[in-house]
Amino acid sequence: MNIAQTIKSSLVNLAVNKFRSFLTMLGMIIGVGSVIAIMSIGAGAQSLIFNEITSFGTNLVGVIPGGSEEGAPPAAMMGVMITTLTYEDAKAIGNIPHILAVTPYSNGNANLSYGDKTKNAGFVGVSSQYLGVEENKVSQGRFISAAEDESTTRIVVLGSEIKEALFGENNPIGERIKIDQTSFVVVGVMEKKGSSLVANRDKNVFIPVKTAQKTLLGVNHVGLIRVKIDDEKKAPLVISEIKKLLQQRHNIKDPKKIDFTVQSMSQALDMIGTVTDALNAFLGAIAAISLLVGGIGIMNIMLVSVTERTREIGLRKALGAKRKNIISQFLTESIVITFIGGLIGIVGGSLFAAIIAVGVQYWGYDWDLVITSFSVILSFSIAVIIGLLFGIYPAKKAASLNAIEALRHE
Repeated sequence: MNIAQTIKSSLVNLAVNKFRSFLTMLGMIIGVGSVIAIMSIGAGAQSLIFNEITSFGTNLVGVIPGGSEEGAPPAAMMGVMITTLTYEDAKAIGNIPHILAVTPYSNGNANLSYGDKTKNAGFVGVSSQYLGVEENKVSQGRFISAAEDESTTRIVVLGSEIKEALFGENNPIGERIKIDQTSFVVVGVMEKKGSSLVANRDKNVFIPVKTAQKTLLGVNHVGLIRVKIDDEKKAPLVISEIKKLLQQRHNIKDPKKIDFTVQSMSQALDMIGTVTDALNAFLGAIAAISLLVGGIGIMNIMLVSVTERTREIGLRKALGAKRKNIISQFLTESIVITFIGGLIGIVGGSLFAAIIAVGVQYWGYDWDLVITSFSVILSFSIAVIIGLLFGIYPAKKAASLNAIEALRHE
């Protein structure tokens, strides 16, 4: 038989036992679909992280306490408390050329209360330049003033959700709220920003950084300094100047003992991309194991098929079929099973990934549907190769049957 006849014969044989053929394909369907879905979901999650971070602006530079190895995150990002950065460091950084705005951050969590209403929320100690760095806006009242940067003034600017929780539709400007047991005067309300993966700034309140340090936290350090520059192409120059300045301020002579990390937004994205790419590859490899399980299923079913069709094999050999013809027939059936299963898996995996993307987008997150040709070709190719490899043994077993003994088989 030629190739076309062999494939047609394989399809006829598979159609005889439709349910068994479907169960045989199921391993390939699940395997291929899992690889495509997981790699797509991983790429979508990566895009979500990238979109959320770049929404802050691509011309940002972050200064984080604690040194770090090349390409590794600083210890502060792993939850280690490091107290090397100060408010005065942030002020000094603001004098470097090409810097438009700079603000330190000193964060905490507290109970907010107004009358009989109480709300647990995060407070963020920042400077008056925060609006220039984060590109936030005030919808009512005002923000922290430059004069209040240098004092422990007890004023607070509410996030929109906190305002709604404590005051409803009433005007909060001039009212007093308590942050834990300390009284603060409300001077402003932030414009609604909406929820994001990184943070929900609508659920925070903003106070002067020194007030956060001295009055609420009792510390002298800050947790982060964020800088906005006039041109993201100048980031390497600005980073170099910040490093020189902080080394002088911290009296660091040995570069190996640097107690801070300076990163641009692009560097942070590269680091995150490396981590998420490795995670995606790992998850894809785990999903691909199901293809191996599917291959074992194909081999088992094909061995059963050899036993069931022993007389047919004997008859073909008696009529002149050669060893290569028998091998070709059974290998073709294995490949046809994996081919059809792979196609169904591609459709199913893509559909599942699309449903996940639509669901995440429905909840307001910037999630991209990413189905790469690489994931499709890779999973499908592995499926076909596994079908071929696991079909060899049953095919050889069928071809090795003695024609006379096969014809006697009941």
